[in-house]
Amino acid sequence: MEVEIKLRLPDAAAHRRLSAHLAPRLRRTHAQRNLFFDAAACSLAAASAALRVRLYDERPDDRFPSRAVLALKRRPRIDAGVSRVEEVEEPIDPALALACADDPACLGEIDSPIVRLVADEYGVGGDAIPFICLGGFSNTRAVYELEDEGGGLVLELDETRFDFGTSYELECETAEPDRVKEVLERLLTVAGVPYEYSRTNKFACFLAGKLLP
Repeated sequence: MEVEIKLRLPDAAAHRRLSAHLAPRLRRTHAQRNLFFDAAACSLAAASAALRVRLYDERPDDRFPSRAVLALKRRPRIDAGVSRVEEVEEPIDPALALACADDPACLGEIDSPIVRLVADEYGVGGDAIPFICLGGFSNTRAVYELEDEGGGLVLELDETRFDFGTSYELECETAEPDRVKEVLERLLTVAGVPYEYSRTNKFACFLAGKLLP
């Protein structure tokens, strides 16, 4: 179970203000491309599941990804900015990930526990019901390390670019959601950055074709 705090920022100005405030704590920045796979009938989405390939470029001008990760997320729930989702993930070869982007049916042929799980539980990925690529979105993720009285926190500040708009979000994975939410709310208040609790995830926005709160 992945548990994250998700706080939505209203606009690019708030994102810039928080970026400047956190700048001394910046550790790395990732350029990400997220692609989603399903059956033509969207069997996974109908079952509240998302199969994602994420391509990472350490430098945004790189054309070939430095690494790729396959993930299956299921049964997402989000309440008052606390997101819980069942997740399994595994690294895959970047060249293979690019091949699946060009020919989505190839994804069903790779030797992967996640692909086998999707075939067994959802019946998707074989010759009868091959994968298709639904599309996706790009994301720039700045990763920060923040020390507080409870220990170190890893913060992720996202600028997510959809075909229909851009969203901004601060995330932190944690086993102590109540405490960490208070830490992040205090941080944003001190920085003078407005925010609200995220009520949907990025995949839901992608499926809806519009920015959701």
